[in-house]
Amino acid sequence: MKLLGSINNLNYNNVPINWPEVNNVIKSANRIMLTTHENPDGDGLGSECGIFHHLKEIGKDVRIINYSEIPAEYDYLNKENIFESYNIDLHETWIEKVDLVIIFDVGDYVRIRTIKDVIEKHNITTMNIDHHPHPDEHPFTHNLVDLSAAATGCMVYDYLLYARDKPINKKSIEGIYTAVMTDTGCFRYSNTDKKCHEIAIETLNNQIETHSIYQGIYENSTKAKMELMGIFLSTVRYELEGTFAWSVITQEMISKANANKSDVEGFSDMVRTIRGVEVSLMIFEQSSTKCRINFRSKGKFSVNDIAKSLGGGGHAYAAGAQVDGNLDSVIKTTVSNSIKSISTKIRDAAI
Repeated sequence: MKLLGSINNLNYNNVPINWPEVNNVIKSANRIMLTTHENPDGDGLGSECGIFHHLKEIGKDVRIINYSEIPAEYDYLNKENIFESYNIDLHETWIEKVDLVIIFDVGDYVRIRTIKDVIEKHNITTMNIDHHPHPDEHPFTHNLVDLSAAATGCMVYDYLLYARDKPINKKSIEGIYTAVMTDTGCFRYSNTDKKCHEIAIETLNNQIETHSIYQGIYENSTKAKMELMGIFLSTVRYELEGTFAWSVITQEMISKANANKSDVEGFSDMVRTIRGVEVSLMIFEQSSTKCRINFRSKGKFSVNDIAKSLGGGGHAYAAGAQVDGNLDSVIKTTVSNSIKSISTKIRDAAI
């Protein structure tokens, strides 16, 4: 069953969100699917978890179906096996009767991969909830974007504050805290605001052991990840008198360390912590013809304009893109463009 056509499409693209209207859309749906981008992070998974337990509580037929498996460090969110990995043979019969798909933290619709195909095949109503920028011409039925939100989990928190007559349940708060903690670098990044700390206080008030969450995510690395990290750090190169640092991850490096793609999580942030480095770039070889690039900035220079020039986008101080080409050509293009842009920013800052 599809949603009633009488509900107008919502488009809150970085303008104040009318949560009562959003709630009307969600309440009108009986069967709801939640999903996030491939290789999910704490924000996407935590946001899904936050809404899932609320929707279950109010009697919705709801499932979390993601393109990728949940990384081991987030298993504490999955004690009830609520996260499923998409399999067309197992899921299509259920999905074809979905009323609403809510997509979290995606950045770009294509990042849900083949789940996008089944949504379009069955013409299912979609709702995007994200703190990454999206163009005015977007593919979603309903589009909710708040660039001021430190994490998509903050938007989920705002929604639940409106939608619920009673306090947010403990399982939802655990997910929301995960989203906020991971996307603020454990409350260290400049995007950390009052709301983030309010969420942390509510988490503690629910007797949730925040130190255990931190240890599970950040003090739980595999030996393979540590070996990969060592190889990765040996690739770091410095430009512009150390202001800009760039590094690479190749498929060969991952294979040599017996690691996997999810082990790369957090590497781009690591290079930014080096003394004197204001901007870091990580080039991640996805295949022989495609690379993922990630920019990070300490806050002195924006990087989303560089990512945009390469076909991507993101936040002012954390951005990225998928770039076609082999590793050597991508290195040449992205490093050159980055040096040129950062050099200009340095000169402008000196004026």
